[in-house]
Amino acid sequence: MTGPGDPTVAADQRAVPRGPAPGAGPPDGTGAGPAPRPEPERPSLGDLIGSVTQDLSRLVRQEVELAKAELGQSARRAGRGSGLLAGAGVAGHFVLLFLSVALWWGLPIGKAWSAVVVAAVWGVVGAVLALRGRAELRRVQGTPRTAETVRKIPNALKGEEEANHE
Repeated sequence: MTGPGDPTVAADQRAVPRGPAPGAGPPDGTGAGPAPRPEPERPSLGDLIGSVTQDLSRLVRQEVELAKAELGQSARRAGRGSGLLAGAGVAGHFVLLFLSVALWWGLPIGKAWSAVVVAAVWGVVGAVLALRGRAELRRVQGTPRTAETVRKIPNALKGEEEANHE
C-alpha cells in the first residue's frame, strides 16, 4: 500500500512539474503560456565511460609528449657533454704531442727527466678535462617531470587529486 510517507510516492511527486496546469494560459485566453522547462538529461553510463576513456587517452598522450620533450633535453645535454669530452681528448692529444716534444727538447735537465715532467703536466690537464666532462654528464637527469606526473595518475583515477599535492 502506498501513502504520503512512501518514498516512491515522494519521488513521483518530485518529478511532477510545478506551475500552472497544462493548457492553462494567461488571463487573455490566448493559451500561450510559459513552456515547461525540460529536465536536464543525465549522461548515460556509456557516455560517462566514453568521457573517462577520452580523458585517460588525452592524459597518456600528454605524458608521452612530456617524456619526449624531457628525453630530447637530456639527449642534448648528453650530446654536449660527450662532444666536450671528445673535443677535449682530440685537443689534448695534439697539444700533448707538440708541446711535449718542444718541452722535452727544451728542458736542460736531461732528456729522460724532461720527458717525465712533460708527462706529469699533461696528466694533470687530462684529469681536469675528464672531471669537467664527467660533471656535465652527471647533469643529465632523464625524465624527472614525467616520472612525477605518472606517479600522480593512480590518485587521479581514484578521484584523490588532493593526495598529489601533499
